[in-house]
Amino acid sequence: MSLFNSIFGSSDEKKEKLSSVNWIPLQLMGQLDELIALSNEKPVLIFKHSTRCSISRFALKQFENEFDLHNQVDAYFLDLLEFRAISNEIASRFGILHQSPQLLLIKEGKVLYDASHSDIQADELKKYI
Repeated sequence: MSLFNSIFGSSDEKKEKLSSVNWIPLQLMGQLDELIALSNEKPVLIFKHSTRCSISRFALKQFENEFDLHNQVDAYFLDLLEFRAISNEIASRFGILHQSPQLLLIKEGKVLYDASHSDIQADELKKYI
């Protein structure tokens, strides 16, 4: 390794690592009914993310680094810029204020955990599973 790479890192090291979370893309309005029904059997997460926002990107990466509930929940990922209507429907159905980034835990058809920005914590989420 060259001195330059040892100080600044190689370009390979700077590439974002793949997520440890097995995200299910939330892209269709009908998926909301499916995930609400599924929440009666297993808790469901929804991570609402703005792909243009550095705060949202930081919150997402921080959550992914802390997340270790792989088999205990199904995790859905909502790109707010492409699917804002779905986000609006989530806010309407569950009576919650839209925020970005935002993490919701749905269990038995109800939101048990709702956090946004720096309040999104995987350890805090565990209390509601």
